[in-house]
Amino acid sequence: MSGSRVNSFFLGNSSGVNFSVILSPVDGETGKLQLANCSGSQRAGDWILNVTPGMNTSKVTISLTRSLQLCLPNATDCCTAPLCVVETLQVLACRDSVMLAHLLIQAEIHANSSFTGNVSENATVIPNQVFQPLGSCPCDLTAGACDVRCCCDLECTPDLKQLFNESCFTGVFGGDVNPPFDQLCSSQSMKYTPDWFPFLCVQSSLNNTPFLGYFYHGSTSTPKVPSFKIPLQTSPGKLFTGYRQGDPIMTEENEYFTIPQQSMAGQCVGNAPVAYLQNFDVKCLTSLASYKEGLPHDVRVNSGSGDFIQQNVIYRTITDVGKFITGSESLHTAEVLCQNVTFAELYTFIWKDKNIEQINVTVFRGSLCDGEILTQRFAVKFLSLKSTNAAELLGNPGYQVGKPVTAANMNASDSFGSLNIWQPAGRGLCTSATYTPVLFGLDSLSGCILEVGINEDCSLLRGNVTEKLNSLIQATHVGKRENSSYSDLRDWVEIIRLDPFNSDTSVSTGSLKGICPDIPANLNIRIIFADVGAVQGIPQQEILAVQISYSTVIWQFQCGLICENSISFLPITASVQFIKVPAQPPVPMTRFQINYTEFDCNRNDVCWPQLFYPLTRFYTGEPYSQCLAKGLSLAFLVLLAAIMSNPWFSKL
Repeated sequence: MSGSRVNSFFLGNSSGVNFSVILSPVDGETGKLQLANCSGSQRAGDWILNVTPGMNTSKVTISLTRSLQLCLPNATDCCTAPLCVVETLQVLACRDSVMLAHLLIQAEIHANSSFTGNVSENATVIPNQVFQPLGSCPCDLTAGACDVRCCCDLECTPDLKQLFNESCFTGVFGGDVNPPFDQLCSSQSMKYTPDWFPFLCVQSSLNNTPFLGYFYHGSTSTPKVPSFKIPLQTSPGKLFTGYRQGDPIMTEENEYFTIPQQSMAGQCVGNAPVAYLQNFDVKCLTSLASYKEGLPHDVRVNSGSGDFIQQNVIYRTITDVGKFITGSESLHTAEVLCQNVTFAELYTFIWKDKNIEQINVTVFRGSLCDGEILTQRFAVKFLSLKSTNAAELLGNPGYQVGKPVTAANMNASDSFGSLNIWQPAGRGLCTSATYTPVLFGLDSLSGCILEVGINEDCSLLRGNVTEKLNSLIQATHVGKRENSSYSDLRDWVEIIRLDPFNSDTSVSTGSLKGICPDIPANLNIRIIFADVGAVQGIPQQEILAVQISYSTVIWQFQCGLICENSISFLPITASVQFIKVPAQPPVPMTRFQINYTEFDCNRNDVCWPQLFYPLTRFYTGEPYSQCLAKGLSLAFLVLLAAIMSNPWFSKL
């Protein structure tokens, strides 16, 4: 057993059962325990037995009643040795002098190491380590013995100290608990003392020393779960001077305004902050068991100027749930649990300059039953207050990484176009694959599998594959910017198409059944873009050209022992590659840059020619007035440091 109490259970009817505990000493000659009988009681020595009866189970508790503290001088009822109790107990359950159950307990209990008694008058009073060191000899680690190399240990005799007198511990650990620190004026004799040391040195006694912190451990605070808050904004009044593109939108409670969004891993994050002027449209899978409600719609949002605006919410009911319920499990119960949940939330932020003017929310709700899988949709769109149509002008008109590439079909009555790649599902067949838009700045590769028979005509196969690949490009032009106007052709670049190579070989395809050359199985999309400027320090990226080409392969039917009436597979792929080029030809290097490479900013970490770059008009990270004020302050500090480093009354 461990501790001063042990519990056990008696199974069965305890009516008429007599429980007893006895001390069983070991026979010194034979080493065996003495035979127990049913004549014991519920108390034996320092042990007491308690029984808690039940229906068919009784709890039996054996407790030790003596103290487990180590003996102090002139003290009684205590432990004289660290191993305080070594005894053997027997617990018996008898009915009419007949033993029903028998329990053997071997108790080995050590004395408590902590002291809870009264402190005697001659006990050592521990000083407050905030004002003086807790111990004058930190290397004295062993009580009643001499610690080697600890010259401040009072247990070390002069003869013992002679053995290590020249190897004593130094510093605070060796007993020098109040050494003179470098900031004292008396420490000016140390090496490399600066000239301004007499102006900033400290006149203090050694009782007030920073080394007290080596012995003092302040109070610790319990860790708190971090929340989406900005602790720096605690002053009342207007918290913001306006939002910038990419800044998180804040609520009245000084927390982030969150909407479920997709992470880099493709999974949905429930509490993701909404960034200013960044649209998104995501879909998240959930079930009734894992469904969670999002942020309440009565939360007021900081407009950016310190005011708070309320969301305008419109609730609608979904009757056709086929677009949202993507799958369901077979239910065998007669009654199915259903709940009214949110199917989609569409947010529209009306903005002007750096502030939010209005928030319109459309919430679609419907019934979700147990076993069904729901595809929730969350969309955020920012519309300019000056815009009269859907083609609003965002804060940064250029493309942002991760945003869909804008496409248009100028040959159709409806100019809207699409630039997509495949998103396979199920077995990966082209017949079941869906489309996903091409995202700016993200190279990607996707594909699907086409089923082909052994008697497939090569010309028809080439046409079928070409049609599948061309279905991804339903556009003739691509927008230079994300908000390109459909009415202005100058905002678009024409897609350069390199048609697949159709071989006019004279080889008879009839004699080469199952082999087709020059199959355009790979679609290559190359998008060339460049940085053409910056808006509030954020690069503005535009698309300069788009090229579409095809790569051909030789398809050969693959089969096992029997090829008749079998189907082979032809994988077709689509790849997207973004190529960044300079917006203008690079400036040729000067002779100074060629000869003195240490001043080249592109080859060194330190760029001296750009030392005053924040003070120039080319720096757009913050307003010019703030840059000028900070630059003047920096110049003043440099001038002050130069004066302090060479005092007027320096020694000649």
